[in-house]
Amino acid sequence: MFTHIKAGGLNDFFTELQNRPQKGIYFYRIIGFNAQIKEFIMKYYDAAMKNGVIIESHIPNPDNKMLAYYSEMMGTGFKTDLEFISQSLKKWLPRMNIYQNKEVASAIYDTLCNLRKKGKNESVLKNAYIKFMCWLYYKFERIISRLGGNNIPKILYEGNVSNYELLMLRILGCSGCDIILLQYHGDSEYLKLDTVSEYSMPLTIPEMTDFPGDFSLKLIREENQRKVNREAAVGGKPKIQSCTNAWMKGKGFEELLTPEKSRGNDPAFFYNFFVKINGVEDKISYLNELYRYQLEMKNRERKIVIVEEAIPLPQNDEISKIRRSNGKTVDRLISDMAANISYPNNMELQRLITNAFADLINEYSLKSDMNINKLTSRVVYVLCWLRRYGNILFKGLKIPETSGFVYLGGCRNGNEAMFIRLLSRLPIDVLLLVPDKNDKYTFEDKLLYEVNYDEVMTVKKYPQDSSDLRLGTVAYHAEKELDAVLYSDSGIYRNQQYGRADAVIIKTMYEEIGILWKQELKYRPNFRVTDDTVTMPVIFSKICGVKDRNVGNYWSDIKSLFTPDTIVYDHFPIIPAGAYNPLKSVATEFFKNGRLQRNAIKQHKLYKYGVIRDEAQEHILDKIQLMINKRIIKGTLQSGVEYAIIATLLNLNKSVIRLIQKFDFTKTNPKIICLSLDEQMMTLEDTIFITFLSLVGFDIAIFVPTGYQTIERYFSSGADIFDEHEEGEYMYDLNVPDFRSVRDRNEQNTPWYKKIFKRGR
Repeated sequence: MFTHIKAGGLNDFFTELQNRPQKGIYFYRIIGFNAQIKEFIMKYYDAAMKNGVIIESHIPNPDNKMLAYYSEMMGTGFKTDLEFISQSLKKWLPRMNIYQNKEVASAIYDTLCNLRKKGKNESVLKNAYIKFMCWLYYKFERIISRLGGNNIPKILYEGNVSNYELLMLRILGCSGCDIILLQYHGDSEYLKLDTVSEYSMPLTIPEMTDFPGDFSLKLIREENQRKVNREAAVGGKPKIQSCTNAWMKGKGFEELLTPEKSRGNDPAFFYNFFVKINGVEDKISYLNELYRYQLEMKNRERKIVIVEEAIPLPQNDEISKIRRSNGKTVDRLISDMAANISYPNNMELQRLITNAFADLINEYSLKSDMNINKLTSRVVYVLCWLRRYGNILFKGLKIPETSGFVYLGGCRNGNEAMFIRLLSRLPIDVLLLVPDKNDKYTFEDKLLYEVNYDEVMTVKKYPQDSSDLRLGTVAYHAEKELDAVLYSDSGIYRNQQYGRADAVIIKTMYEEIGILWKQELKYRPNFRVTDDTVTMPVIFSKICGVKDRNVGNYWSDIKSLFTPDTIVYDHFPIIPAGAYNPLKSVATEFFKNGRLQRNAIKQHKLYKYGVIRDEAQEHILDKIQLMINKRIIKGTLQSGVEYAIIATLLNLNKSVIRLIQKFDFTKTNPKIICLSLDEQMMTLEDTIFITFLSLVGFDIAIFVPTGYQTIERYFSSGADIFDEHEEGEYMYDLNVPDFRSVRDRNEQNTPWYKKIFKRGR
């Protein structure tokens, strides 16, 4: 009989009999799980499908028909005798040769003898014998004739094995079968039958955990079928495979320029790299290294694509050329979308791309936050980019040659990550550069090799010719380092340090308005900076009535809010209804599918904000988009009010634009004071204008001594836009004074000696 031997590793299970250290089989049970175990089970499952038996749940007990046929063929006789068992097997399983008959007969006899030693009587032994014979005929007959061959049959059993099933498996093991038991719920049930692990051994490898709750051979079978379907959909497996990074020794930029022939010489592989460099090794030489890398690539006539900051989004015409999938399954998605990949002049490249593409789709489909619609959208982006850059990267490419893809800035989102991961599995050297180590989106990939340096450096543009080189001195970089330390998480901010900001309305008492009004934003409650975006606490208040009916103090309090960056509107409307606006006729061109068409806006001849800082322009457009998205104004995205919003806000007057241009999100913000002294209400354009300035970050104070509803008319129902204060009795028919003659109450209450010293300064 075959002996049970100990495996040195998972690959030993697939070793042919002649290459095993002795005439032995492996009988193991698996009670834990990890990625390595899953891969092993899938491989063992395939082997059992081809040459073995797979048992899911249990081996069915012989039914009455099976038992009747056995009695008809073999009679009712029974002896616990090796010769009797051997002769019975010749008749019952005639396809076995002499060697196989001997091995099986000996294993059955040995098992029955062991049962007798445990006190089992002749009736129990006979029942066990008949059960074994029926199982051999009806369940295992297909492998009986293969016993003793060099290719050892495999048995894969799923579930908690019963006592007689374990004895049957022992017989098969001793006769020459490898056996694996999958014990999803641990070892406790098994050890009740085999307390000292006499029949099988537990398989243990590092970092095993419990089996997932939904794991089963059915899941493996479905996954294998999907694999077969994918291979059929993508035109078969490629003949050449990738060898990524394995040839590298970590010698920096110099090594990245290693010719393909010097990386390896196995014709079954192409040799590429997938590297991410965080930080810089030497600030003085960094730009020169980047310049030399792309120059060498071009000199060697290797194709290279360089992307800076972000991969430009697919345009509508690119998206329209991608044939979509209407399928509801991942297999259908792979089959349909893979049809967009076409390289008829290079079929090996076609197979490489489509197989890598299919593997990634399948991987992403298993993520918990992924559904078929979201996955389809992501795949469309990837295919658009593949067509755009593939025309450069693969043109004239002869595998094992590689082209190059360089991304300065790392990776920004999941769509980019999927595209980059696809490229890394193709004959492409993928280099991700994050010199400032300020990578907002990180992704994991088993192929990625990361290099980390302590030095940081801001590089916005990849130096592609000598005119792009701007080499800093040691002193220059030292100053930049000091700047980074001084203005990073210190509460001190340099001028115009941040380009993005969001405004939040702070709820205050009326008396607090005068205190906060002239404060820099960074000193206000709830100011914060998160991921380079400033949260600005701003005032947007409507003040009704006149305190104590004291008109003099009323005007004095208003004057105390005047600053050099305050605009005062002393009546409504600010923008009369129906006022001429040349942008009204073209506003529909600037908004499609719920999004501002920023390129169309900036390129239009009527766009007048092109003279201000890029960050200020983007801030304006961001807040226009936000105002539309939040539907603050009645009729937005329902009756075309969004076009009125766009036309109004792209036609602001020069004084307002200049305030936005100079606005520093961490310092004192611009102010708007509105005086509403009569029955005139805000127009739609006024409401859009004032609300927008609040979103931009302006402080807004609207004084309404009458208490009338002057600003509420066009706000959406339930919109909580401003803070309202009731500060005194309502008064009517007030006139706006000449504020030059109004004395500031704060100035009136200043002690005489402070006034003297103030003048002295």
